[in-house]
Amino acid sequence: MRMPHTPLKRKEDIGLSPYELKFRGRHRSEEIRITLFDIDFEKVDESTIRSVEELLPYKNTDTLTWVNIDGLHNEKLMGELVDTLQIPADILSDVMEPGTRPQMDEFDHGLFISVKMMKLDEETNQVSVDNLSLVMMDNLLVTFQEEKSDLFNPVRERIRKHSKRFRKLGADYLAFALLDIVIDNYIFILGVLGEKIEDLENRMVLHPGRETLKIINLLKRELSNLGRYIRPAREMIISLAKSDSDFIAPANEKHYKELQDNINQVVELLEYYRELLYDELNIYHSSMSTKLNDIMALLTVFSVVFIPLTFIVGVYGMNFDNMPELHLRYGYFIVWGVMVMVAAGMLWYFKRRKWF
Repeated sequence: MRMPHTPLKRKEDIGLSPYELKFRGRHRSEEIRITLFDIDFEKVDESTIRSVEELLPYKNTDTLTWVNIDGLHNEKLMGELVDTLQIPADILSDVMEPGTRPQMDEFDHGLFISVKMMKLDEETNQVSVDNLSLVMMDNLLVTFQEEKSDLFNPVRERIRKHSKRFRKLGADYLAFALLDIVIDNYIFILGVLGEKIEDLENRMVLHPGRETLKIINLLKRELSNLGRYIRPAREMIISLAKSDSDFIAPANEKHYKELQDNINQVVELLEYYRELLYDELNIYHSSMSTKLNDIMALLTVFSVVFIPLTFIVGVYGMNFDNMPELHLRYGYFIVWGVMVMVAAGMLWYFKRRKWF
């Protein structure tokens, strides 16, 4: 699993006004795509919007309207949204900075939410990270994504089948449904990574080696990258659930409490797999240390066996004239016999004591 590199702040973005509508990220979508869901009790109208002016009829209606904008780099369009939908410029300035930390901010006539959403491409094993911004107002939800994505297709299908429920529960329930998809993907991606971590434990016991250590370090880095996005998202969700905002109806507060429980589960999984990796790293070092100790014990046994043999050879290697054994006819074979007996006796003793 590979996580994308997070770019640093560009030099030209340093010192910009928080009200300046300037795109501060990297272009991930050449064209801006605006889609609209107009949800009533009996029907759902879906359309593609060509200009911001087409949103005017949906500004103050009794229907529930969801406007999704893919692509954040069109500064003119963002300026038109300020005038048309009365979204504050400082809010849209944060929208146009994809590197912003997950946050929630309540303004005069709405609620702003920003969070990182992740999606795993199972073919390439690549995790894509997109900044999702939600501006929630009365009967209107505007979402901003860096590029076109099918991540929210399950919500779109639910709207088509259960328009009455979404219309009744309002924009805050629709925002919950989208955030729930984001958190479910956190759990799914962590689950995929967790399977790799658990499979590694069996491999490590059977075949510890440098390749295993390399995989452990790679998984640690991927887990740390996930944590960079998940922990701030948890802080934001907790703040949102405890906000007592006028834009979250009492009937939907339970859903945001559910979001809080889900993100807590994500963080618990993150910590569990983190601890599991550290345990596996300790097991790896213990296995390698045990393996090294076994090798050293074997080498020590052979060294100890050769100490008396070296002594015997050294004694009979001296060049004194008066050494009676040098004149024995079978002295050479006797010395060999003694050396073999000494070596065999020591090996038998070591084996009996289970020293190797």
